[in-house]
Amino acid sequence: MKDNLKDILSNLNPDIDQETLLLYLQGKLSAEKQHELEMQMLDSDFDIDAMEGLQSLSSTQNVSHLVEQLNRDLRKRTAQKKSRREKLRLKSDPWIWVTILITLLLIVVSYLIIHQFLKS
Repeated sequence: MKDNLKDILSNLNPDIDQETLLLYLQGKLSAEKQHELEMQMLDSDFDIDAMEGLQSLSSTQNVSHLVEQLNRDLRKRTAQKKSRREKLRLKSDPWIWVTILITLLLIVVSYLIIHQFLKS
């Protein structure tokens, strides 16, 4: 099986081994082990729904294809959001800071000169 399927299965329940989940999906576990695994998963509705969804797929090829498609879509959406964030982010050019600093210094010096001129 592909590692992508193992990645999805690892998010179900950290207490359950990935290989055990794969064997459960393939129906290669003994009845006792299946019952034990189902008892561990009863604590979480998400785990139960996820396993039912994976079992409802007709073959493991469909699961692998589905995982690849989901990963592609996720990468595409995150890349779009990242590019939007980059466009909105202000670019800090060092020349802008130098210009602002010089302008502020000129204002302060002008104020001091005018103040001294009016005082005398």
